[in-house]
Amino acid sequence: MTEAKRASMILDKNFRVGDVDDRLYGAFIEHLGRAIYGGIYEPGHAAADAKGFRQDVLGLVKDLKVPVVRYPGGNFVSGYNWEDGIGPRENRPSRLELAWRSIETNEFGLNEFMDWVDAANTEAVMAVNLGSRGIDGARNIVEYCNHPKGTYWSDLRKKHGYATPHNINLWCLGNEMDGSWQIGHKTAEEYGRIACEAGKVMRMVDPSIELVVCGSSNSKMHTFPEWEAVVLEHTYDLVDYISLHTYFGNQDNDTANFLAQSVGMDDFINTVISVCDYVKAKKRSNKTINLSFDEWNVWYHSHEATAQVEPWTTAPPILEDVYTFEDALVVGCMLISLLKRADRVKIACLAQLVNVIAPIMTRTGGDAWRQTIYYPYLHASLYGRGYVLQPVIESPVYDSKDFTDVPILEAVSVVNEEDDELTVFAVNRDLEAPLRFECRLGNFPNYEVVEHITMTHTDVKAHNTETNPYNVVPKSEGNAAVDGDMLEALLAPLSWNVIRLAKTKK
Repeated sequence: MTEAKRASMILDKNFRVGDVDDRLYGAFIEHLGRAIYGGIYEPGHAAADAKGFRQDVLGLVKDLKVPVVRYPGGNFVSGYNWEDGIGPRENRPSRLELAWRSIETNEFGLNEFMDWVDAANTEAVMAVNLGSRGIDGARNIVEYCNHPKGTYWSDLRKKHGYATPHNINLWCLGNEMDGSWQIGHKTAEEYGRIACEAGKVMRMVDPSIELVVCGSSNSKMHTFPEWEAVVLEHTYDLVDYISLHTYFGNQDNDTANFLAQSVGMDDFINTVISVCDYVKAKKRSNKTINLSFDEWNVWYHSHEATAQVEPWTTAPPILEDVYTFEDALVVGCMLISLLKRADRVKIACLAQLVNVIAPIMTRTGGDAWRQTIYYPYLHASLYGRGYVLQPVIESPVYDSKDFTDVPILEAVSVVNEEDDELTVFAVNRDLEAPLRFECRLGNFPNYEVVEHITMTHTDVKAHNTETNPYNVVPKSEGNAAVDGDMLEALLAPLSWNVIRLAKTKK
């Protein structure tokens, strides 16, 4: 093995980044491919309940403790009539779904989703169509979902069997409206105006809701970051969050550069924060706009296969990335990026949850299994709740095709004061050398390692399948230990590490 390199970190509980909003570990379900049909919903499957919800999938979702799930899209929402998915199923129309060139049967709609949300112990984030539709549809869906009774839409919900309002708190004002691919694509001025007016009437119906306005679809858009500035000029006083989306891939088969991509994610987050604060200053406002990173993941494996799928079929197998070990490392780095700005990134949604660029895969009529990226997402959700510390890190660096001075050590730590726990999440990006990691705990006396979870593999392209679902899995076999006020560990090359510490009762 190549000689170990060294990296260090200093932690002090007095230096906080911010509290972790539980919604940072959200997910996303869209009417796209087999995310719903054959994913979370498959009547007749051996594991399905009376409502058609696959219990094997529900079990894997509940293990993740997903706090919120964004629905129904995504590109899909910009052509969606939400009314098509309510009422008796036999009266629901089948439609040409233009975003993904599929047939949408509308067998599964808004109320089915809310039933599934309840079953999954999570909450809904609802997006409204500001592409092909606008203000009227936006106010009506809020009335249908949240108004108690005594009006057309609230009484229609009751007629459909839901006497109690759904009380959906968080609403997205459209999706990726800066993108030319989007149905109803708009300029920043056009979108800012309709987002403002739609959000205004939605708040008239229910003043308690929170609103997310669309930011740029990614940091490479030619309108970024001017889009954010213009949109916020129109909506700053109305909305609570602005969205960010990003996906990474390794089309060039350059692992070192792929692992560095989260450096770009850090820059994206910081730039959007800067624009938000610029508009705040320009408006002389006392209000701070926070960030909703409501689409993020690795996505590139399925492009070629998706292009070969016959259009205008129901629930076609599209965007079904089979994730590798190196993808899991990148997802781990992206989770660390989100945590590093927990003071401003309050919501995030891994896109998506089942089958479509997802941590959970199923075979229609068959089993469900965990993809490699399931595990860092699981660990962050379970152990990354509390507040984030601002560390002082010294690490060797490297240059890649797209980035310079990429730290070999990517790390962050989260304190759970209620349980007297401290968790360090760390990725060793080095392809060959282990990393001798030292972390000075300072004012964390009497903390001991209770578990050091590691995820490694000799093949960066290794993946899990239905027949081999445990090929790439984490193990509690790490070597981390505390000596005095120093946490020490040898991090394997190309490894995801979760070092969990707890205060002893000395």
